[in-house]
Amino acid sequence: MALRATELIPIYRHLHQIPELGLEEHETQAYLLSIIAQMPQDHLTVKKIPSLDTAILVKVSGLKHDYRIGYRTDIDGLPVTEKTGLPFASTHPGKMHACGHDIHMSVALGILSYFAEHQPTTDMVFMFQPAEENASGGKRLYESGALDADWMPDEIFAFHDNPNLPTGAIGCRMGTLFAGTCEIHAHLNGKSGHAAYPHQANDMVVAGAALVQQLQTIVSRNVDPIQSGVVTLGHFTAGTIGNVIAGEAQIDGTIRALTQDMNEHIQKRVRTITEGVALAYDCNIDLKLNQGGYYPVENNDTITADFIDYMQKADDVNFIETQPAMTGEDFGFLIHQIPGTMFWLGVDSPYSLHSESMVPHTDAIMSGVDAMTGFLTHRNALRK
Repeated sequence: MALRATELIPIYRHLHQIPELGLEEHETQAYLLSIIAQMPQDHLTVKKIPSLDTAILVKVSGLKHDYRIGYRTDIDGLPVTEKTGLPFASTHPGKMHACGHDIHMSVALGILSYFAEHQPTTDMVFMFQPAEENASGGKRLYESGALDADWMPDEIFAFHDNPNLPTGAIGCRMGTLFAGTCEIHAHLNGKSGHAAYPHQANDMVVAGAALVQQLQTIVSRNVDPIQSGVVTLGHFTAGTIGNVIAGEAQIDGTIRALTQDMNEHIQKRVRTITEGVALAYDCNIDLKLNQGGYYPVENNDTITADFIDYMQKADDVNFIETQPAMTGEDFGFLIHQIPGTMFWLGVDSPYSLHSESMVPHTDAIMSGVDAMTGFLTHRNALRK
């Protein structure tokens, strides 16, 4: 039988107890494989990826093989010490499924089990992807070559749980759902010296302060107010004591933007301003901008219009049109390569994503499974 709440909630609780960081999800992978092995195998093919050894691909062979529908879930946890007090809390010290990837995996297993029993019209490819949180797992999966001619989806879907939406609600929008992100890392090199002789040194506190102030003008003076962008510099370290001029400084931050064009525009301004500050303060600045695979999640217009229309008309779905979020997701890379849709699944928690106390409502699991098995059955019917 397809997995239902009586099986999926214990699966979720087990996954919650064994969170692992990106590219280390070996116990998680073994458990997922054990659940998949219990499903009917008539139409299933399981594939591992040598260069991404904690990933799992599962293909459900359809009645026709001229089209493939993809579904992705992430599987990694976070370096967070859990403080939920749950009887099934994390057993891995300092690690927690604080972003709800345990919910994501449970829903994916429920959907997969349904189509393992109800052969779809088209081929379907389920991706259990590692390293969403820290290492661009979506980009690594795509670039591994595992999605070859027999495995590459023609369209793709995924969701993220949302503690601010009612339990089981489906949230989505046309256009961008999540922002694209880019890390900023700037190391400033000048010359240290005695506080009494500033003319004999080159102060990187002063240069760093100038760089911070100048970078904070990008959004206010270089971004169209109708559009959106964020530059946040959350880390600035320099010096060792008050009477020594700092010869080095480190500044780290992030860029967030709702389109890739805007992200690249802000990156260009960061480079230009950094070059100007280095020249003005006669110092060297080693600037690294790292976007990795965290592109904006820009939903495909045609597919998303069909998704929203289906969810609005479905009797058992509470659909909510949502606003864009400045959070990042490496599904953005996949959806830039493969047209598709990402959506929210409400889990109604008073605590935010990444919180040490975040506890999603497990009733959302079956809501997600039922909504997506219905919708993916509808997408299959379009290929008859």
